[in-house]
Amino acid sequence: MTSDVVVVGSFMMDHLVYVERRPRPGETVRGLGFHVSEGGKGFNQAVAASRAGVTVRMLGRVGDDDLGRRFLNRARIEGIETDGIGLDPESGTGVGVPVVDESGENAIVVVPGANDQFTVEHLMAHSALVSDARVLLLQREIPESTAVRAAELAKAAGAYVVLNPAPAGPIDAFRGLVDLVVPNEGELAALARGSNVLERARSLSALLGGCDVIVTLGPAGVLLVTGEDSRVFAAESVDAVDTTGAGDCFCGNLAARLSLGDALASAVEYAIVASGIAVGRRGAADAAPVPEEVLLRLQARQRSEGDDEGRDDAALATVREG
Repeated sequence: MTSDVVVVGSFMMDHLVYVERRPRPGETVRGLGFHVSEGGKGFNQAVAASRAGVTVRMLGRVGDDDLGRRFLNRARIEGIETDGIGLDPESGTGVGVPVVDESGENAIVVVPGANDQFTVEHLMAHSALVSDARVLLLQREIPESTAVRAAELAKAAGAYVVLNPAPAGPIDAFRGLVDLVVPNEGELAALARGSNVLERARSLSALLGGCDVIVTLGPAGVLLVTGEDSRVFAAESVDAVDTTGAGDCFCGNLAARLSLGDALASAVEYAIVASGIAVGRRGAADAAPVPEEVLLRLQARQRSEGDDEGRDDAALATVREG
């Protein structure tokens, strides 16, 4: 069965800690709240894509434990196909510990667990599921060899391949296999050289063989680079409550809209609005919106912006400078 979006990626059971400010080395601070929820970049993106209204299948590995079975149950509730998710009898389910301060910014510790055991052999047992994707969405929280093999399968089958290169690290092995790469500003700086964001984005494109690049810039918006063309999209004006998983919400919604046939710029606009809604809520996967919420805000955004080319030009100049 053809899937609109196939996510090959990670599962991390998030243990979110909310604090007034994050502790300095050796310091203990009093927490403001605690929440356990299903997360991991792969799972967050799969939930966001599914809530965007497309068919989603996820491939990965969880532990044969209570947390792993909780992931399987949650995936089914979210409408995500689970036949490509394996139970590892030896390694436990991955765990993440995001610490979120009052500004909504976070720092995260992850213990990958079964994610590190998602081998090429496990992937190949479900290779037909990857080949049937319209859009393949990848991250770097699973072994690189597995992610690269998934990209090879999808590319050979004519799927559109999106790579979110997080956490940042060498990605030379993906050269020629990626249609679109979506780093944030910090990841871009770690992956490519240049005197400003635009130069680094073009350098990253060249490194990967000429793919399109989207750079998420937080409150500064989103930079889209396609060949010689570039454009900056304004961010949503929101009071951030929790930025955990905001990039994942963006990527999941982007992949969903691309699978539905949206032009890249239109998909970016939709994903900006979706992630803007998400940062106004607590949690990662839990915060992902549904289309009715996004479309209502997207219409208001488009009415307020109109065709303000001067604003876009000014934003692009800022990106060229820093």
